Amino acid sequence: MTDLTTLRLPAMAAPMFLVSNPDLVVACCKAGIVGSFPAPNLRTSAELGDWMAEIRARLSPGDAPWALNLVTHSTSPRLAGDLEQVAIHQPPVVITALGSPRPVIPTVHGYGGLVFADVVSVALAKKAAEAGADGLVLVCSGAGGHTGELSPLVFVERVRQFFDGPIALAGAINTGEAILAARVLGADLAYLGTAFLAAEENMAQPEYRQMCVDSDATDLMVTRAFTGARASMLKPSMIAKGLDPADLEFKVAKMNFTGRKDEAVKPWSGIWGAGQGVGRIARVEPAADIVDRLVREYDAARIRARELCA
Repeated sequence: MTDLTTLRLPAMAAPMFLVSNPDLVVACCKAGIVGSFPAPNLRTSAELGDWMAEIRARLSPGDAPWALNLVTHSTSPRLAGDLEQVAIHQPPVVITALGSPRPVIPTVHGYGGLVFADVVSVALAKKAAEAGADGLVLVCSGAGGHTGELSPLVFVERVRQFFDGPIALAGAINTGEAILAARVLGADLAYLGTAFLAAEENMAQPEYRQMCVDSDATDLMVTRAFTGARASMLKPSMIAKGLDPADLEFKVAKMNFTGRKDEAVKPWSGIWGAGQGVGRIARVEPAADIVDRLVREYDAARIRARELCA
């Protein structure tokens, strides 16, 4: 079974739509944290297999494990094909989103992998646990992209009442201090996406990276206008596309992952997401430098915590 207890830092680089790629995954794993990417970054299951084969070829046994994010929503037409590729390439961790983890568990457990379920509520966490998920990703308020509503102070405590497996905590975690705070709350891992939006290795457009450098939490808006799910998006990216954020705040798109898009507002078309930790991004830099900074902050925070406890 995949071991997540020997990481250099208790952290996972979250899968980011149209941002995460093999270069970023490999850089994160070699820096000592779990790297990941979402299957929807590829148009077909065959292309997904190509990416997974590349990642496996570039990683060594001493590198951190990597993860694949699969959409298990009922409208997704690709799940069966994607699972065929998962069985072949055997990602150590599979993270399910927008649906039950149940369909992927037999395949992933068949080769000794772990299944984490991405959840945004206590009710969904309970369903995922009952379905047999090995771990949970608790997406809290402040997370980028598809986001939650609960404070991590509440979410972890409630879930720990019925789940004793590994928990990854997401939501405005962009510093080593925040990673340590996640551990103190009862999580095993921190789940960081926004921190890696400005990584040199990712495939984000240069304008997207620079917008992250220039923005802070006041530049974000949570809306259902683009995917139907609550998503934390950068208002400057809406304005750049000629959209008025005020008109979109309460608009709700129909959730679907069939590839057919809403004609009024096309989801994902140049509208960029970020979490509330975006204000911590100071520059575009290699992923290894980001991890090094997080490790330094984490170690310093542990020293301060020991002094406080003493």
